Amino acid sequence: MAPTFVVEHLDPELGPWSTLEYACIARESHARGARFLLSSVPAELKMPADLAATQGLEVEQRSVEEIFADRKDKVCLLDPSAKTELNPQDGETFDVFLFGGILGDDPPRDRTSELRKKGYVGRRLGPKQMTTDTAVRVTRMVVHEKVPLEEIPYLDYPELLINDHERTEMPFRYVKDADGKPIMPDGMVDLIKNDADKSLDDLM
Repeated sequence: MAPTFVVEHLDPELGPWSTLEYACIARESHARGARFLLSSVPAELKMPADLAATQGLEVEQRSVEEIFADRKDKVCLLDPSAKTELNPQDGETFDVFLFGGILGDDPPRDRTSELRKKGYVGRRLGPKQMTTDTAVRVTRMVVHEKVPLEEIPYLDYPELLINDHERTEMPFRYVKDADGKPIMPDGMVDLIKNDADKSLDDLM
């Protein structure tokens, strides 16, 4: 059975960074027959038109606790503080994989702690901080495509060329594509370049 990926949206707002990430997760999940839920979305939060139109995105005002109240034992929380690493067998044990948005804070602010208190079983995706779309991509590769965590091709802290004189290092771990480049949501590099004078926190 294809997994369900849930991002519990832990912010009152939705920044351009998260918008691109959520759209990317929705497209990739849909293409592989998986489900993507954005939960705990405030009723007053208006989805950007591009995101709202993205195939595969399901928006829920209810929290993950309410949605999966009858099968809490089937929910796995991706938690940087968990003691056990995610492995392919977890795809047989769990149906729902839960992420706290925003994962990609630098430095990490442990937003996942709000979900940890709810008592879900936790799994870790290794020692390095990932963006939310990367965390979902890695989880899908492990539990759905059965690739062990340590065999995924990673690229840590890639440098992006902003202009002829300026580079910026992304403080995250990414999955590498066939050309050795970091897999990022469509439009993300342009967003970072356009906002090079802002901090990453402002974009998120």
